[in-house]
This record gives sequence, C-alpha cells and structure tokens, in this order.
Amino acid sequence: MSGNHYTGVKSVDEEVEEVTENVKISWTPFLRQLFVVGGVWTIYFVLGLCYGAPNVIIPQIRRDVNSTEAVSEDMASWLSSIHGYAALPWILILPILSRRFGRKVPFVILCINTLIGYVVFYFSTSTIILLISEIMQGMLISSNMTLLILVVTEYTSPRYRGIFMTVKSTIFFWGVWIANATGTFSHWKNIAIIAFVCATLSLTSFFWPESPSWLAMNGRFEECAESHHWLKGYDKDSEKELENLIQSQKEYIARCKKKEVSSKRLKNIIETISTKAFYKPLLLSMTVMSLYNFSGKFVCSMYSIELIKKITKSESTAYTGMLILEAVTIFSMQIGCVLSKYLKRRTLLLSSSSIGIMFLFIISLYLYLIKLCIVSENKIVSLFLLTSFSMTISCGPMILACSVYGELTPLRYRSSSLPTLAIFSEILMASILKVSPYIFKYFELHGAFLFYGVTASVFAFLLYKYLPESKDKTLQEIECYFLESKKSEEVSEELVEEREKR
Repeated sequence: MSGNHYTGVKSVDEEVEEVTENVKISWTPFLRQLFVVGGVWTIYFVLGLCYGAPNVIIPQIRRDVNSTEAVSEDMASWLSSIHGYAALPWILILPILSRRFGRKVPFVILCINTLIGYVVFYFSTSTIILLISEIMQGMLISSNMTLLILVVTEYTSPRYRGIFMTVKSTIFFWGVWIANATGTFSHWKNIAIIAFVCATLSLTSFFWPESPSWLAMNGRFEECAESHHWLKGYDKDSEKELENLIQSQKEYIARCKKKEVSSKRLKNIIETISTKAFYKPLLLSMTVMSLYNFSGKFVCSMYSIELIKKITKSESTAYTGMLILEAVTIFSMQIGCVLSKYLKRRTLLLSSSSIGIMFLFIISLYLYLIKLCIVSENKIVSLFLLTSFSMTISCGPMILACSVYGELTPLRYRSSSLPTLAIFSEILMASILKVSPYIFKYFELHGAFLFYGVTASVFAFLLYKYLPESKDKTLQEIECYFLESKKSEEVSEELVEEREKR
C-alpha cells in the first residue's frame, strides 16, 4: 500500500498525537489563566496581611510597654478601620484608570504602591506613622472590589471562574492567619517583609495580555480575539464566548454612538440607573456584601484576640484560640471551595448562612445565660460554638460574596456599578470595624452576637427571595437575565441549552 494512500484508519502514533494535542488544548488555557490569577491571589494575600496586622500589632505594642495607654481604644479602632476610609478616593480613581488604560497598567501601579506602603510600615516608629502606612494601603483595599474583580472575571473562563473566585477569598484569610501567626511568634514588623516579597512577585503582571473584555469595549476586536485565544484557547465554548462578547460590544458601541448624537449625557445617566440590568444586580450585590459584613465573622477575625480574651479571661488562651479559630476558618473555606464545585452558588450561600445565623443566636443565648448565672461558663463550649459559627459562615458568605457580585455585575455597566458598590462596601466594612469595639463594650458580648444574628437574618431572607443562580454561566448570559425584554430572557435560555447540548 502506498504511503500516501489514506485508508481512513488512524495509526497508533496518530491517535497518541491527537490525545496529546487535546491535552495541550485542555491544559494550556487553564495554566495561562492560573498565571494571571496567581498574581491577583498574591495581592489578595497581601490584602489579608493588611487586615490581619492590627489584630496583633495593638496587643504587642501594649505588652511591650506594659500599658494599654500605648494604644488608646480610639487609636486601636482607627488602626483597624482607617484603610477602609482611605480606600474611598481610590474607588473613584481606579475605575477611571481601568477604563482608560485597561486592567494591566493599574495593577502594576497597585503593586508598586503596595511596596512603598509596606516600606513605610516596616520603618514606622509610632502609631501615627503606622496609621499613615495604613492610609497608603487604601489603594490596595479599594482594588478588591474595583480592579481585582475585573481581572478575575474577565481573564477566566466560566468553567474555572467560580473556583478561582472562591480560592481568592481563601487566600485573603491565609494572609490574615499568617499576619496573626507572625505577630504571635515574632515581631510585628516581619509582616512587612512578607508583604514586600509577595507584592514583588505580583509584578509578573508585566507579562499579562490585556483583558479581552476591555479590548472589545474599546473596539479593538482583533486584539481582543488574540488575547482571548491566548487565555482561553480555541475550543467551542471559548469561540462561542468570544463571538458573543464581540457581537454584544459592537451592538453596545453602536447604541452609544446614537445616544451621543440624539441625547444629552444626563439623560443617558438617568436611563442607565433606571435600567433593571443596572440597579437589580447592584442592589443584590449590596445585599450580599451586607450579609458578609453583618454576619459578624469578619469582625470576629479582626478583633479575635480581644474577643476571645473577654470570653475566656485568659490572654494566652486568646492567642492560641485566635490561631486555631483562623486555621479552622481557612480549612472551612477550602471545604467551601470544594462544595462550590458541586453545589449551586445560591444553595451553598443560603444554606451555610442560615446555619451560621443559627449559631449566632445560640452563642448569644449561651452568653446571656452565663450573665444571668443560670449556667456556668465553660471555655471549651465557648470556643466550640465560636468555631462552629466560623466554619459555617466561612463555607458560604466568606468565599462567595465576591464571586456573586463579580458575576452579577454586567460588563457594560461595570464602570459605574462597581465603584458604587465598592464605596458602599468599604464604608460599611470600615464603619462596622470602627463601631464594633463599642458594640461589644455597651451591648456586651451576648447583645453583640444577637445584633449580628438579627441583621444577618434580614439580608439572608432578601437573598433567598431575589438572588438568581449564576454558576457556570457566561457574563453575557447573566446580563441577559436582568434585561427587561422577554427576548433577552429567551436568548439567555437558548445559550444555556446550547452549551448543555455541547
């Protein structure tokens, strides 16, 4: 038989070669997306260090001079919350930079600013200079809900996006735990060294491509296709996603040009904020962030040493309990990451929130019975209830909050909705961290846990009533869900059915 004659039967070598090629097609996009998201994860780790540092800095400074006056109660609350308020101007600046220059350039600027901030942190000699270093990290804090969320959602495929987002939240609490452990077993300035190294590693962003979504929004469709193919490959799902992205942005750009001719800017703004695709995802995202903050878990992590000390009346137990509690938090978040692969976002978020809220009420009742001398306090029971509460909340709201609002926010309205949501979230988080010491002081522990339980219940109920499912859907499909027209809903259903068939 001639060597050039095609028999229709593949040889063993050809089959091996085809399998190898399929493996390359399958793994290369994942590894490239992992390369990009790895830089974001590293910055999230530094963000965790930033939030976790005050928890050990304050007691260590007080212990070194043997006086609580070394860091007053007011200064302690500012050290724990100031970076949230310092983030507010950057919440407006970063979206402008991201809209004008893309996602890559602002991320590099973020890394450099973080490096400088931790140099100031390391060489600080007073609480005022520490406060200045915290203010400098306002850009880092603001990037959480403006720049970083854009990178993760726009650079990753729907099949990987969920796990990347949930791992991102876990990485944040690894940073919190490492900061607490570093401050427990060594000088708190060593936290700055770890942060500096991590921020340096994030400069691998120099080698990123630009975001396909940003390129499409700016009409650079050829570059968009190149970036999209580099990141997500050439499989059918990827090609369909690229086709929908380009088509959607072409239509949007055409509409914007018509509006610029026929309407005033103020009218366009009014039309935007009155569109369901804008305000519904925004309100739902605000509700998710409110549940995250009012669950009390983040407050417990930031003030864990003082909180456990009040419960157990022992400083050594407080440090040990803090490390155990945060280790359990991280472990539970890892479990949550696994569960998120198999469970729907809505199911996991609401079920874990409900159980966590139940433990808030149980802790409140237990502490109140202790106050009334009906039951005697048991350190093991107290830590068990705190740990159980931490585990359940960590499996849900702690890892899914960013995932949900990152997926719900429509691509075409991100320049306005994300800054709005970020301002709301940072003010809310900073204010809760600021007032929580006073809540613990004046309402006592049982009243504080009751407060968090009641408020979290309200937001959980609203999410149960209105939150849609977003798992494994493209950003275009999620956007279609919120659009007013029936046609858009039909398009979304068709996209889902078509992908399921493939």
